[in-house]
Amino acid sequence: MTYWVRYEHGGRIGFGALDDDTIAVHRGDMFAAPIPTGDKLSLNAVKLLTPCVPSKMVALWNNFHQLAAKLGNPEPAEPLYFLKGNNSFLAQGETIRKPPAYDGKVVYEGELGVVIGKRAANVSEADAAAHIFGYTCINDVTAAELINKDATFAQWTRAKSFDTFGVFGPGIATGIDPSGLTIRLVLNEQERQNYPVGDMIFGPAKLVSLISRDMTLEPGDIIACGTSVGVGSMKPGSTVSVVIDRVGTLTNRYE
Repeated sequence: MTYWVRYEHGGRIGFGALDDDTIAVHRGDMFAAPIPTGDKLSLNAVKLLTPCVPSKMVALWNNFHQLAAKLGNPEPAEPLYFLKGNNSFLAQGETIRKPPAYDGKVVYEGELGVVIGKRAANVSEADAAAHIFGYTCINDVTAAELINKDATFAQWTRAKSFDTFGVFGPGIATGIDPSGLTIRLVLNEQERQNYPVGDMIFGPAKLVSLISRDMTLEPGDIIACGTSVGVGSMKPGSTVSVVIDRVGTLTNRYE
């Protein structure tokens, strides 16, 4: 397994492979045979950025058997998804902000993120794994009361795309099989979500294949695989962490 991070150090943006608290600096393209420079940086000496810069984040709705059963929703025949605006992207340690134009409930959603490593257009499920670079943690923050506020039009884009609502990181884990992993969300030191990746209706390779039939996925794009039971609201002043063993711990404040 290699764990890739992107950072700012001395006014410059770089990336490298993180081992314990040391970053082995690389150059070139993270997704295309990056070259180690031989330089090392302490994790404490850098500011972590989002581990990649996606052209889009495709986010799933109703993709877990357990949550579908709890809500009484039929399991979908194909992936149901929306896009989160690029303006929403937020890195590890940065602050999730309450939108000034919205006074309703803001909820957390801990999720696994699939990071695309190779351009994918109409790929088969058998070939899809070759287009996956790795995996990251996601907090798909949502202004929940906006989605169905207007009975004539479900406002998924607005509810999901406020500035700071697309939280992901801290890095990208490559060379792992996530199928046996568990996704946990901890709010103010209390566990609120704990569910298995293996409960997905559409797993990572299936998602890459089916979504790539609709739109081309570019290196660095992210598929947020959806969430399961335990979604709840955050109050200003809260600390929220998405924890996935081998993938990382993504921690942010909500103010």
